[in-house]
Amino acid sequence: MSENTEDKAAESTPETVENQATEQNTEATPANAKEVVETEADDEVKEIVAERKSEEEKIDLENFDWDKYAAGETYSDEEAKAIEEKYEGTLKSIKNKELVIGKVTSIGDREVVINLDYKSEGVVPINEFRYNPDLAIGDEVELIVERLENKKGQLEVSHKIARVHRAWLKVNECLETGEIITGRVKSRTKGGLIADVFGIEAFLPGSQIDVKPIRDYDEFVGKNMEFKVVKINHEFKNVVVSHKALIEAELEEQKKQIMSGLEKGQVLQGIVKNVTSYGVFVDLGGVDGLIHITDLSWKRIKHPEEIVTLDEKINVVILDFNDDKKRIALGLKQLEKHPWDSLNEGLKVGDNVKGKVVVMADYGAFVEIADGVEGLIHVSEMSWSQHLRSAQDFVNVGDEIEAQILTLDREERKMSLGVKQLSPDPWEGIATKYPVGSQHKSTVRNFTNFGVFTELEPGIDGLIHVSDLSWNKKIKHPSEFCNVGDELEVVVMELDQENRKLSLGHKQLEEKPWEQFESVFTEGSVHQGTIIKVEAKSGAVVSLPYGIEGYAPARHLKKEDGEKAKLDEVLDFVVLEFDNSNGKIILSHTRTFEEVQENEAKQEKASTAKNMKKVNTGNAASTLGDMVDLQNLKDKLEGK
Repeated sequence: MSENTEDKAAESTPETVENQATEQNTEATPANAKEVVETEADDEVKEIVAERKSEEEKIDLENFDWDKYAAGETYSDEEAKAIEEKYEGTLKSIKNKELVIGKVTSIGDREVVINLDYKSEGVVPINEFRYNPDLAIGDEVELIVERLENKKGQLEVSHKIARVHRAWLKVNECLETGEIITGRVKSRTKGGLIADVFGIEAFLPGSQIDVKPIRDYDEFVGKNMEFKVVKINHEFKNVVVSHKALIEAELEEQKKQIMSGLEKGQVLQGIVKNVTSYGVFVDLGGVDGLIHITDLSWKRIKHPEEIVTLDEKINVVILDFNDDKKRIALGLKQLEKHPWDSLNEGLKVGDNVKGKVVVMADYGAFVEIADGVEGLIHVSEMSWSQHLRSAQDFVNVGDEIEAQILTLDREERKMSLGVKQLSPDPWEGIATKYPVGSQHKSTVRNFTNFGVFTELEPGIDGLIHVSDLSWNKKIKHPSEFCNVGDELEVVVMELDQENRKLSLGHKQLEEKPWEQFESVFTEGSVHQGTIIKVEAKSGAVVSLPYGIEGYAPARHLKKEDGEKAKLDEVLDFVVLEFDNSNGKIILSHTRTFEEVQENEAKQEKASTAKNMKKVNTGNAASTLGDMVDLQNLKDKLEGK
């Protein structure tokens, strides 16, 4: 007898036992029951009835809980608890946020059902398996338990979160072990690429894509690549991977082999890897070398792009290398003959040549007269003028000019050129043109602390000393007297043709006035003057009549009220000293009132002496008037 039959019999009441037995017998009877012997069925029914009767005898009908039976609770609390424990023992025990493995039981258009051996099955949106188009029933997948029961009493799980969680565990493990992983490049971003690694996004910097610079990142998008995890930022959940690190190890061995066979002067073929403003990096087959911009060509160039292009195959010569730092200095121009070796043998000093200005400097200009052959024109060789200026005032880069060879050293590969030599030297015959004592017009070109440089004509400059600018005025700096560009009358005072020097004068064009003034500004004479310049400690410059100037020391600027004379004040001054030879007049304002005070003091002293003499001699009797005079005299002496 089957277990289903026993369960149904146990759940039936005594009144319905026979009906249930009959129904059970009917259900268990096959469709072709005619072939079954009726006696066998009767025996089975009798056996069920007998068994049921024995069970009924055990039931306490007087104490039977009909309400509990009507509610469907056919088991006691102990029985129900035992059955529940037995049922739960067949299920897995899972917790919130736990990572579990389940088996796919069905795949729908929108959802995937997964058996977790739990009382509820997991349901996951099918888009979480988009990365795996080959998903099939029976496949085992990882899930993360988000909630054991939601509001609907359903189990909530996520494959996407589980995949990310597993991916983080995996990338951390790969960072420690150095394991090589495979990912798919999803997109391009600023500075590199974004790759999908175990379901999480990792950053592949542009510098870590390959050992050589990558110019087009888009060619890697959509491709599978091998990576090595190089950095993880746990705070920001960032993963940095490198493809370059995988091939560097292989290249390191190649570098050792190449470095071991390097020799100075060796010629190798390489590929232009990168071009910068200062030089070119060349890949020699796993080892990079640098051609400095000065070693690219014998002639001057502004940028290496004028000589080479990216990915170009070129032959280079090894100039130097460092085993420790693995730096290799390469040369390209050294493979060609030096331009100086091809210079015309007939070229000599004094010859005129044509060339192009290639470099400018403050001290001169470099002119290329042939490819790779340059000469220097110093600024002093650009003009006959002694008043030197910047080279930019004469030529500019790119100018085509003609010059004369001044020096030529083929061994040192140096050449100096001159431009002024192509025009006549203005100093030839200068003694005839500018004899001593002759008067000329000149243009102010420059100032120094000691004088003014003026130009008589291009190439002929002269110096006017500051003391030769004016007879009357005391000039400390030439800028007080004239300005650059002013036209100035001069007289030639001295000529040194050998050293190309001219001494000029300006005040000598006028008659020396000091001999006439000596009779006017005698010592002790008083003149009215205006203070035109005040020097804080030393004194002041005073403008006097007839356009001449005098000087008053600071101690002689004190006024009668105790104050010091100020700028632009008009006061009387006493001449203390007149120096005709040096053209100096020393003045004093203080003396103008000090002399009056001295005269008054002398008169008072004489009067006092006279009165005292009268008293002592007793020639006359003392009167009231005499007593008054004596009292007044006493008061004066006491300062009353």
